Amino acid sequence: MISVELAERLVIAGLRWRPAPGDRFVIPQPELAGQVFTLSDMTIEVHDHPGGTVLGFNGTTEWALDSVAQDDALWLPREDQLRELLGGTFVSLAVQGRAPGPQDDVDGSDPALGTYVVTTRAADGGERRFTAATAADAYAGALLVLVERAVGSGVAG
Repeated sequence: MISVELAERLVIAGLRWRPAPGDRFVIPQPELAGQVFTLSDMTIEVHDHPGGTVLGFNGTTEWALDSVAQDDALWLPREDQLRELLGGTFVSLAVQGRAPGPQDDVDGSDPALGTYVVTTRAADGGERRFTAATAADAYAGALLVLVERAVGSGVAG
């Protein structure tokens, strides 16, 4: 999972979220720090209203949160979503150093296992490489540059 800081940078750059079941998000408020939520048709549903999209919390008795505006939630895209958003610019994902094996109990961020490198194809035909401790962060770094360039050139909307 990408960091909250990297997710915030993607939003600032112009990445837009269309909530769907399975999406993870946080609500950046001090009392909810560290809480990651997952959209589900059963517990957290997307409700589209004329005034905006609301994420509705069903059956939450632990704390008083019925819903939150989509704009108040921060999407934490998964690796597969990041790769899909890279589209045709994505070339490859590689591990530099030792790749994790079945004996490792890792979350993908152990420096002893090496770093992840995402290679993308630039508009000029050249390739760019983005390195990070996790595959998700490497994908997100590549997407951040792509979104910044698209928004900066007026391509994204």
